[in-house]
Amino acid sequence: MEVGLWLLALCALLLPALWLLSFLRTDTDLTLLWAAWLGRRPEQVLTGMVVWVTGASSGIGEELAFQLSKLGVSLVLSARRTQELERVKRRCLENGNMKERDILVLPLDLADTSSHDTATKAVLQEFGRIDILVNNSGIAHYSFAVDTNLDVFKLITDVNYLGTVSLTKCVLPHMMERNRGKIVIINSIAGIIPVPLCSAYSGSKHALRGFLNTLHTELYDYPGITVSTICPGPVHSNIYQNCFLGEVTKVLGKQARDIPKMSTSRCVWLILVSMANDLKEVWIADQPVLFAIYLGQYMPFLDWIISKKTWGKIINQYIMDWHNYLENSCHKRPSK
Repeated sequence: MEVGLWLLALCALLLPALWLLSFLRTDTDLTLLWAAWLGRRPEQVLTGMVVWVTGASSGIGEELAFQLSKLGVSLVLSARRTQELERVKRRCLENGNMKERDILVLPLDLADTSSHDTATKAVLQEFGRIDILVNNSGIAHYSFAVDTNLDVFKLITDVNYLGTVSLTKCVLPHMMERNRGKIVIINSIAGIIPVPLCSAYSGSKHALRGFLNTLHTELYDYPGITVSTICPGPVHSNIYQNCFLGEVTKVLGKQARDIPKMSTSRCVWLILVSMANDLKEVWIADQPVLFAIYLGQYMPFLDWIISKKTWGKIINQYIMDWHNYLENSCHKRPSK
């Protein structure tokens, strides 16, 4: 009897330790981690669907299109750069699982909301339905709020928030008519926790999170429609090089700092898992960023104490980036 009690006590101590060890090595929140282990596989759920991906010309959008092409879906690729979309299309066709007619290249400027209804009708005319809309397009900036021109705030809001809301509203009536579909928004950890030097970007991502959470409640009478917000941490993409520096005429370019980033392929595979399992919100980030998200959500006071030193390093790095930028251009830093 005593041996059995000792074994139970030992298990009670070991299980939390094993769970903590597993968490410290993972790059997903616990819900997505569970789905990746025991949930439905993307190839079991997504094959044969019509998937519309915005921001498909590079980064997460391009890799998402590439991995989806392996699953035998019909793809709609949208972004502003037609030439890059054609390149992504050729890459997808190289898999051998798709034919020319399975991919529609549809150039789209997310900030031009007047074009969204026409674009939606073009997709429906081509494929007859839209099963999944992946809102991935986005732009960012890298500057103190006080140094950031209001035009940057407006442009980022127009693209990241209003453009995404507009396209979603165009697609939603079609999904409601069928009572079937998935709305997916590629958000960011900046939409959950504060990230210095990203005030406009972070604000647009917080707005998206609020929009999607509210939309989820309004679709209670449409159980066949699911909405998901995906919040990745730093991922390999061109968004860092294309960051605005306080003004829409200045971008960081090659001066972008080299920070640890998750591989795009790993991030996208986790996104597909979340889509296959209809997860409402997921966090994807390497440690210690993932741990910081948990602290920010559940222990914000402790998170602020720990993060002050980290934010200080980021701000100091920003100042160094500015010095590098000024050395390689004739531009001057906006006045404080």
